[in-house]
Parts: sequence; C-alpha cells; structure tokens
Amino acid sequence: MPSIRELLRLYPEQLAQQNLPRISSFFVATAGDHIVGCCALQIYSKRLAEVRSLAVHPTFQKRGVASRLVELCKHRARARGVKELFAVTSQTGFFARAGFATFRREKTAMFFEVG
Repeated sequence: MPSIRELLRLYPEQLAQQNLPRISSFFVATAGDHIVGCCALQIYSKRLAEVRSLAVHPTFQKRGVASRLVELCKHRARARGVKELFAVTSQTGFFARAGFATFRREKTAMFFEVG
C-alpha cells in the first residue's frame, strides 16, 4: 500500500488521497520492482461498482497501462456479477474510449457540496 499511496500522491488535485479502497481492491502495473500504475474496483453491491484511484506514473503514460488496468477492473466486475460500473473523473475522453458513457439510460451523477 505505501507504493500505491506514493503513486497517488503524484496527483493531489485529481485523486482522492483519503479513504482508499482496501489493498485487495487494487490492480497494479509494475516495471521491475516498482509500481508504475494502479487502479481499484470498489464494489458497492451486485448492481454497482466504482473504478477509482487510477494513476499511472508520468514516465509510463501513453503506453496502454491505464487501459489495461481498467480492463482488469471490468473483468473482475463481470466475474463478481456486477451489473454496472461508474467512474468519477475529469478524464472523460479516456473513459469514453474504455466504453463508459455519460447519461447512459439518462442517469447522472449529482453532487452536493456540504462544506
């Protein structure tokens, strides 16, 4: 988990740093002995799971690492019988290429800022 946290800290403005999924929820990509990418599948119910905490070290971006990590999340979700995945992201183009869509069946994530 320390190596995953170190990778996530490279993106403090984009990724949540607190309340991370447990280690068993993560997939990692390695180069030698170093973690160069990570992504978690957080399952909420048989119906819904979230692809989250996706990060790839800048040196390894544009090599398909993120795409492969998301595919692994999709595969695990199918194996667990999950019906729908979502991702809260600013990288909508990336997730669209991965098959995610906004307003699918007219569903929208809505947020309320408490503080």
